Amino acid sequence: MTTGLRERKKAATRQSLHDAAVLLAAEHGVESLTVEAIADAATVSRRTFSNYFASKEQALLHHDRARTVRLVELIRARPARESLMAAVIGAAEQHCTEFAADPEQEERYRTLRLHPALLPELVATYAAAERDLAVAVEERLPAGPDTPLRAQILAATLLAAFRVVGQTALERHERDVVDLLRQALTITREGFR
Repeated sequence: MTTGLRERKKAATRQSLHDAAVLLAAEHGVESLTVEAIADAATVSRRTFSNYFASKEQALLHHDRARTVRLVELIRARPARESLMAAVIGAAEQHCTEFAADPEQEERYRTLRLHPALLPELVATYAAAERDLAVAVEERLPAGPDTPLRAQILAATLLAAFRVVGQTALERHERDVVDLLRQALTITREGFR
């Protein structure tokens, strides 16, 4: 799917605001970061900032939100004949190639994303992703009376695995995220026996 010029410009502005927020927070600290400073650094107005983000925390965590939204899209786009596990692994492989990391930006982001002031926004980001992922998972499960519950549990488990794998990869500077995900899913499957 190709995106139009307007969508590409909006995505570039959103990314520019995120990059400015991360750079400023890394230099001056999350506590002293302001919306005005982010907007100035990205050379946009404060009003433009508020068209993209509701808070500095959202701007700082845009990367997490974008990645989780894209992951759900990729799982949904997998062929219907694939099992849930195959769809998740296939989506994860594609996801890793799409989100090739800039090492310098990744280092700054690693330090910031677990700052205590950002945890409520991080939790909200993952809660929204979990709801969306549950819908995508339910689409792949056989219909039955417990399907919605199964989908929610599987989505929560998958998202926890993705979150832990992502954090582990950041901390260890691990590049083979898909292999880590396979390990995490195997641990999850075997851990309940």
